[in-house]
Amino acid sequence: MKNLSFYTPLRLYSVFAFLLTIYLVIKKRKSLLGMKPLSPILLKETITYLGASFIKLAQVLATRSDFFDKEYLDELKELHDQLPAMSDKDFDEVFNRAFDENSFASFEIVPIACASIGQVHVAYTHEGKKVAVKLRRLSIEAQVKADIKIISAFNALFRPLFSHYTKNSIEAVIGEFSKMILQEVSLTHELNNLIKFSSVYKDSGIKFPKPFVELCCDDALVMSFMEGFRFDDKESLLKYDIDFRAIISKLVDFYTTQMLIKGYFHADPHPGNLLVSKEAELILLDFGMLKSVPNSSRVAIIELIKAANEKDYESYIAANKKLGTIAYEAPTAELAEFSEKMFEIFSNDNLNSESMQQLAFDVLESTRNLPFKLPSDAIYILRVSAIIEGLGTTYIENFNGVKDILPILQKNIPKALGAKESIIETLIDEIKDIPFLAKNFKSAIKKISSNELHVEISNDQLGWIKKDLKEAVKFYALSFVMMLGSIFLLLLDKDYKSAALILFVLGALRIFYR
Repeated sequence: MKNLSFYTPLRLYSVFAFLLTIYLVIKKRKSLLGMKPLSPILLKETITYLGASFIKLAQVLATRSDFFDKEYLDELKELHDQLPAMSDKDFDEVFNRAFDENSFASFEIVPIACASIGQVHVAYTHEGKKVAVKLRRLSIEAQVKADIKIISAFNALFRPLFSHYTKNSIEAVIGEFSKMILQEVSLTHELNNLIKFSSVYKDSGIKFPKPFVELCCDDALVMSFMEGFRFDDKESLLKYDIDFRAIISKLVDFYTTQMLIKGYFHADPHPGNLLVSKEAELILLDFGMLKSVPNSSRVAIIELIKAANEKDYESYIAANKKLGTIAYEAPTAELAEFSEKMFEIFSNDNLNSESMQQLAFDVLESTRNLPFKLPSDAIYILRVSAIIEGLGTTYIENFNGVKDILPILQKNIPKALGAKESIIETLIDEIKDIPFLAKNFKSAIKKISSNELHVEISNDQLGWIKKDLKEAVKFYALSFVMMLGSIFLLLLDKDYKSAALILFVLGALRIFYR
């Protein structure tokens, strides 16, 4: 019976209002059957009321500046996971399920932070160590599963109203979101992530909390308490004379290593999960949302960064097509022109941030009907990029990815491509590869001579072919039905010959004048 509380009329209506607003805003429509979208502020309040799943989903949607107007984006970007603490009854149930009365020397009942998935308390072990204890909210897993069912049901309802590309992008968001949030509500999963991430990046110079595995379970994660202030705490950074440009450079360097070299990254670096110590050390928290980057995506990102730095806009669009954010059949020349305009805007030192945003939205408006996509691999890459750029704007006027982040990324390209620290090491590696290159070349020549060479089609190309075939089959099928229908009319009654002739001619004209 308790799970039925997730399907109340008010909650279902709120989900409907949320999804209707998303649809109307994306489609640039003022209403649907007399129903209007929620205002930006009311949308944010509705998302906050709906809780964990919708806060996480909205944070992903907030990366799509081509979907939303500036007013909505500003509100979505302000969404925080800060929620009321669990009731005393819920807290007691979760705590007693996770620990016994002798687990800690002392435990502070009042949480220091309350998020959508859980809340964090300070405690001390019997050895006197200060620890952070993350407790999972009672029934959060059941709520998340109910939310996924509700969202999927409403998506099926709205699906016919969207274009092919928007439909695929929304389904990618929902699919990726569902998979990630189900993992995030398991604190055992987060514990395993923390252990693996700390091991992979132990020499990165970034600090991570250390888990107390013997005290952890699916309802609780116990870690060393990390002292520091939030990344967006400008007052503290200035107080301790911390060089922000050095900090943001370190963060971008670290994410370059994560995304382009290791292919394993922290997908939720919002200000609450990033701390800075008094000694200007970066501290990363919350490991519920980690992602792997496929090799194909890493190559596409490297090509994208290289093309952007060289201002080769056609190659930039080609790299986006490889990444899957632009449809294979999209007009390269038109999109290259659009990219050039965007780069000119964000490279202009004479524009303030508001002017840049307004000009960018004007340019984006002209591309609304172009086939942009959002594949699952790109969702969190775009989200992380948007978050890091947002962090930069906290301290540096006109900070943006083109002007400030791109040079740092470009500097890391050789490392991402596997280059060594010295030229001699690089040459040795290249010499070692020569026998393999010769073998591959010989194998390719052999396949060509014996007609065994195969051409691989990418998923995007295959998707485009399927879409084109589906449209063609649908078109010709209707034409042939009209022509066959005319013959059926004649067989039924010769008095219908005029109608049959019109129907046959219309079917034939559809084919010849497509």
